[in-house]
Amino acid sequence: MWMIEIPPFVPFFIGALIIAFTRGSLRGVLMVAVPIISALHLWMVPEGIHLQFTFFDYQLMPYRVDKLSIMFGYVFHIAALIGIIYSLHLRDTMQQVAAMLYAGSALGAVFAGDLLTLFVFWELLAFTSVLLIWARRTQRAYMAGMRYLIIQVLSGVILLAGTLLYAGKHHTLAFGYIGLDGVGSWLIFIAFGIKCAFPFAHNWLTDAYPEATVTGTVFLSVFTTKIAVYALARAYPGTELLVYIGAAMTCFPIFFAVIENDLRRVLAYSLINQVGFMVVGVGIGTALAINGAVSHAFNDVIFKGLLFMSMGAVLHMTGKINGSELGGLYKTMPKTTIFCIVGAASISAFPLFSGFVSKSMVMSAALSEGYDWVWLMLLFASAGVFHHAGIKIPYFAFFAHDSGIRATDPPKNMLLAMAIAACLCIAIGIYPQALYALLPYDTGYTPYDATHVLAQTQLLFFSALAFVWLNLRGMYPPELKSTNLDVDWLYRRLLPGVLQKSFAAIWQFDNAFRQAFMIKLSLCFTYIARKNNRLNGLLSRNYPIGSMAMWVALVLATYLLLSFIK
Repeated sequence: MWMIEIPPFVPFFIGALIIAFTRGSLRGVLMVAVPIISALHLWMVPEGIHLQFTFFDYQLMPYRVDKLSIMFGYVFHIAALIGIIYSLHLRDTMQQVAAMLYAGSALGAVFAGDLLTLFVFWELLAFTSVLLIWARRTQRAYMAGMRYLIIQVLSGVILLAGTLLYAGKHHTLAFGYIGLDGVGSWLIFIAFGIKCAFPFAHNWLTDAYPEATVTGTVFLSVFTTKIAVYALARAYPGTELLVYIGAAMTCFPIFFAVIENDLRRVLAYSLINQVGFMVVGVGIGTALAINGAVSHAFNDVIFKGLLFMSMGAVLHMTGKINGSELGGLYKTMPKTTIFCIVGAASISAFPLFSGFVSKSMVMSAALSEGYDWVWLMLLFASAGVFHHAGIKIPYFAFFAHDSGIRATDPPKNMLLAMAIAACLCIAIGIYPQALYALLPYDTGYTPYDATHVLAQTQLLFFSALAFVWLNLRGMYPPELKSTNLDVDWLYRRLLPGVLQKSFAAIWQFDNAFRQAFMIKLSLCFTYIARKNNRLNGLLSRNYPIGSMAMWVALVLATYLLLSFIK
C-alpha cells in the first residue's frame, strides 16, 4: 500500500536530483526510466485513493486519484517520455533537470486535492519552466523569459489571494467545484484564465514559447496550458462564460498565425486555438462536452508536441525557423516531413487521425446544447487551423520554393520521439475506443458516422481549395521578416515609450528642483554664517562642539539623502 500512495511527482523530483550528478549514457537511461516506472506505478493505482491530513483546521489532500486526474496523469507521463527521448542528444544539465522538475510539478498539480497544494505546484511550474526559455542563452530569450515569469508568478499570487478569500468564506480548501459565487472564486478563475491563455492574457505564450530551446518548447507546449484546462474542468464545469471565452480563443489566433513568419510562433498561436476548443467544452459542461474537452487535451498534447518536435528538428538542423527562409527540405529531411504531415493531419481533424475523434465531440455538444453561433465559430476555427497549421507549417517548411538548404534528418533519438507521437496520432484516430475508455463519462459517442465524416471532409476540401486559390492568385499573406505584436504591443511598445517619456520629464524636473534647492540652501547658510559672526560666537558658547560642525553635518546629511533618493 505504501507504494500506491507515492504521488507521481516524487519520482520526477528524485530523478531530477540524481541526473544532476550523473553524466553520459547513465543519465540518459535514468531519464527514460523515470517516466516509465512512474507510469507503471500510476497504472496500478486504484481510483479513489488519496492522502489527507489536517493543517490549521483545514483538510489538505496532496494526492487524489480519480478519472479526471488520472486521464491527465497518463498523457503527462507519455509526453514526458517522448520529450525526454527527444532531448537525449543534449549535454545541458540545467535544461534536462528543469524538464524533469517541470514535468513533476505538472503531475503534482494534476493530483492535488486542495487549493493550497495546487498553489505550491502552480508556482513551481512557473520557476521550472522559465529555465527552459533561458537555457537558449540569448538576449531575446532572457527578456521573453522575464516577461513570462512575471505573468506566471502574478497568476500564482492571484490564485493565492483567491484561495485565502475562498477558504475564509467557505471554510474549506478542497479543490473541487468552485463556481463564480464570490470575489475569491473570481480571483481563482482569473488565475486559471491567465495560465490558460485567455484573450488579452495570452501573450506570454506567443512571446516566450518561440524563444525557448528546441527541446524546451516541446515540454512547454505540453504542461502549462493543459494544467489550466484541467483546473477549469475541475472547478468551473458548466460555467457559460467559458463557452464564449473559448469561442473567441478558437478564432482570433487564426488571423495572427496566417501572417506570422516564425513557424514556431505560428504553432504557439495554434496552441491557443486548440485550447479554445477545450475551454468551450468545459463551459458547456455536459458529459459529452467534458469528454470532448479532456480527450482533445489528451490528443493535443501529442499532436501539438509532434508539430513542435518537427519544427524543432528543422531549427536544430538548419538554424532557421522563418517560413521565408525555408522550403524544399522534403528532399533531404524526408522522415521529418512525414512526421510533420501526420501532426498537421491530426490537428486539422482529418478522419482516421486523433484530432477528429475528440474535436468532433466538442462541436457535437455545442450543436446539441443550442449554441448555434458558437458552433459556427468552431467551424470557422476548424477551417482556419487547417490553413495555418495543417497546410502552412508543412508547406512553407518542406515544400514551397527551394531554399537551397540541404540539411539531413535530425539525430535518431529525435526521430524516435517523433515516430512514437506519430504512431499514437494514427492509432487513436483508427481505434478511438481505447481513448474513450479512459474518459470521465461513458456517453456511447461514435465519431465515425456519415454526418461527421462527410461534414469534416467537405470542410477540409474547401479550406484546402481556398488556400490553393489564394496562393496561386498571390493573395495569401506573404512571409515577412518581422515580429508581429498583438495585445503585447501595449506592454512591449506603448508602456515602455510612455514610461521613458514620463521618467525623462521627472528627471528633468528633479534636476531643476535640486539645483534650485541647493542654491537656496547655500544662500541660507551664507546668511546664517554672517549672522553668526555678528553674534560674536553666541552659537559656539551655546553648543560646545561648535555650530559650524553641526551645520556641516546637516548639509552632508541633506546631500546624502537627496543622492539616495535620486
